[in-house]
Amino acid sequence: MEQGAERSLETLALMLDRLAGAASLLEQTVSRLEEQHLTMSGQVQKIVATVEQAPNTMQAGSERIYELERKLHEAVMQIAELRAQGTAPVPTGRKTVTAATISLLAKQGISSLESIEAGSLDAALAGLSLEQRIAVKSQLLRAGVLN
Repeated sequence: MEQGAERSLETLALMLDRLAGAASLLEQTVSRLEEQHLTMSGQVQKIVATVEQAPNTMQAGSERIYELERKLHEAVMQIAELRAQGTAPVPTGRKTVTAATISLLAKQGISSLESIEAGSLDAALAGLSLEQRIAVKSQLLRAGVLN
């Protein structure tokens, strides 16, 4: 029984030594963290800077501003004139259709794009699939041939 008590005392002493070592390591770690915190929490002083411009660059900048203001004023005046003129009819440009559409219509007997009638166009496109008919009609609409 005495041996069991001695072993318990030895184990307890060993554990106390380990706890004491761990406590000293924790104290060292805390002191290092406190030092880091103090060095990192230093206040940053206010930073002040000034920019000096050479007299030539200031004059060039003001000339550029004046020039841009003048161009803006001219653009505003031109817009006002165009609005005062109203909307003039836009002349229709050249009516062009793709070569494939022209050849397709020519095969069906339509040679002149100025005289296309809705009935003759539908008859000419009857042999095509729905998607192809839609594509041809949209090209003719974009070209301004159909209304």
